Amino acid sequence: MATLSEWVEGARPRTLPAAVAPVLVGTGAAYALDQGNAAYAVLALLVSLALQVGVNYANDYSDGIRGTDQERVGPVRLVGQRLANPATVKLAAMLCFASAAVLGLALVALSAAYVMLLVGAASIAAAWYYTGGKRPYGYSGLGEVFVFVFFGLVATLGTTYTQALSLSAASIAGAIGVGAIASAILVANNLRDIPTDQIHGKKTLAVRLGQSRTRRLYAALLIVALACVLVAGIIDPTALVALLSFVLAIPLLRRVLGGAIGKDLIPVLSGTGRLELVYGVLLAIGLMAAPHLS
Repeated sequence: MATLSEWVEGARPRTLPAAVAPVLVGTGAAYALDQGNAAYAVLALLVSLALQVGVNYANDYSDGIRGTDQERVGPVRLVGQRLANPATVKLAAMLCFASAAVLGLALVALSAAYVMLLVGAASIAAAWYYTGGKRPYGYSGLGEVFVFVFFGLVATLGTTYTQALSLSAASIAGAIGVGAIASAILVANNLRDIPTDQIHGKKTLAVRLGQSRTRRLYAALLIVALACVLVAGIIDPTALVALLSFVLAIPLLRRVLGGAIGKDLIPVLSGTGRLELVYGVLLAIGLMAAPHLS
């Protein structure tokens, strides 16, 4: 029976910045449009966190029953390490998805952003079929696409839309930037897991690209995020404060491009999560400040 601390670790808290950052940036963009709503932002954050934890438990369950988690380096695997019954982990994932659905319905009802009903349903389905079902797309090299779309574009723009019922060029730039860093987290994770994923036939994008090109992809994603700050800064100059976050990117790039493997890539995962969180905080602050300095 897994302990409480093992359940917490199994939820992979180091990935939670990928749920927080898009809501921060989306809210900042809404305030830049003079339409920010703190209550809606809190609801959006709870939805995002529930989806992130849900996909982590679902991933633990699906990889565990397929046997792909037994020899991996990294956080606790509840099913792979036989710490919890697979059915219990699956139930935990479903409860998280159900919570996201209920909170999402409340947000849609309050904001009248009814188009988000379909978007929310697609988000839950995408979260499950990442590693679940007979043909999980995470096993076919499409995981990074999922992260970019749902934890970048959808989460950020959905947050802005539920508050402002409109979007802006700055919100789109922020969504792309956040999605790029969130994808970089998964790239680093899959770079670490290339040896075991190859053994178990899990053809992630990293397996398909190989180590050298995967390392270059990681760097390219951070460059995209940097470029998005510059674009947002053209629209709202105060957004340029987010450039300060890239101080955190320097040691990460050195480690990835320097050839780190296995356990040596674990700090890159947590470090990229911190980068995304700081990026989100600073970009949100910069966007919120824009109307007051114009």
